[in-house]
Amino acid sequence: MNLLKIKNTLLSVFKWLLICALIGFFSGSASAFLLVSLEWAATIRANTIWIIWLLPIAGLLIGLSYYYYGAVAVRGNNLLLEEYDKPKAKIPFIMAPLVLFGTIATHLFGGSAGREGTAVQMGGAIADQFTSLFKLDGAERKTIIILGISAGFASVFGTPLAGAIFALEVVYFSKITLKSTILSFIVAYFAYYTVDIWQVKHTHYAIPNVPDFNFEILLWIIPVSILFGLAAMLFSRSTHYWGALFTKKIKYAPLRPFIGGTVLAFTIYFIGTTKYIGLGVPMIVESFSTPSNYYDFLLKILFTGFTLGAGFKGGEVTPLFFIGATLGSALSLFIPLPIALLAGMGFVAVFSGATHTPIACTVMGLELFGIQSGIYIGTACFIAYLSSGSVGIYHAQIVKGAKYHLYEKIKRKKLDLF
Repeated sequence: MNLLKIKNTLLSVFKWLLICALIGFFSGSASAFLLVSLEWAATIRANTIWIIWLLPIAGLLIGLSYYYYGAVAVRGNNLLLEEYDKPKAKIPFIMAPLVLFGTIATHLFGGSAGREGTAVQMGGAIADQFTSLFKLDGAERKTIIILGISAGFASVFGTPLAGAIFALEVVYFSKITLKSTILSFIVAYFAYYTVDIWQVKHTHYAIPNVPDFNFEILLWIIPVSILFGLAAMLFSRSTHYWGALFTKKIKYAPLRPFIGGTVLAFTIYFIGTTKYIGLGVPMIVESFSTPSNYYDFLLKILFTGFTLGAGFKGGEVTPLFFIGATLGSALSLFIPLPIALLAGMGFVAVFSGATHTPIACTVMGLELFGIQSGIYIGTACFIAYLSSGSVGIYHAQIVKGAKYHLYEKIKRKKLDLF
């Protein structure tokens, strides 16, 4: 009997290691292809600026592809969260090629978007195909979805620890088992090393000067972090606003990105700069050494919210990095802290506020910038998380914990006043 139990345990361990290896390899490979494709798209766009005038046509093609082939997949990251919370049907594999095509087209022709959503959706779609292949039950399917999110996030940003924690935290550790937790870390490293095997490099950032932490510095960090939280709130509400407006005013879905692309193309032409389209990585890197304009983060919020709200594809996280880094950089003109430290704090804190994931964002900050800035990064992430409101970038995300209780208390006080 004991031998049979040992045999079954070993078979289960082997099965899940194999699943992690397969998800990690395929998701990591998809992310590697995405990263190379986006770099190619950015280069082509920079050298062929007139291509932006084709953005409406690209938008129409994206809209039509989802209208006819991706009626379910169009829900994006929210579909993953919905299927985790209340499983109904397998995530369609077509989500992966659709979001990959849509994201590359968005970036190539001049939209403002990120890449995290794309990688996570590809990871989730790839992972869920193994549910039927390995004949997994409902509880095991929850684990599969976590593995897909973990692999996609870890591979696209090169942060395996943050990727594993993000996958657990974005579902608010709901119905998480020890097995899911361990496997989330394993698959994150499989995906991370897969990108490394393909010799695709991630952008590196540095905070060279970190002052000693003291009470006076804390008094500066608190208001700065609240501003990061408010920027996250503005981004989330802006994206939802534009999405609702396009849905209300334009009933035929494929026309939304076509009209949105037309507005974007003319806007880019009249403002005379392409700084606020694409990923914006060059401006993020620059913000760590040169103070950004006070309006840079606002324009990125506007461009990205409008792009995604119109129906173009891509993630929100890299634009959130842009928003936070440039806001922190601009504040360095008034706040007596090193510019790179403020940019780094904003980089992860705005992301923390918009996704309700302060733990993952703190860990990401440690992976990207080093442990010496940890207390600054962690403080900024948790304050921004608490001050960013109850609405994040994901409609289907469950918001509980300290933030949930804080805003419920605020609501009750408002009701008592009336």
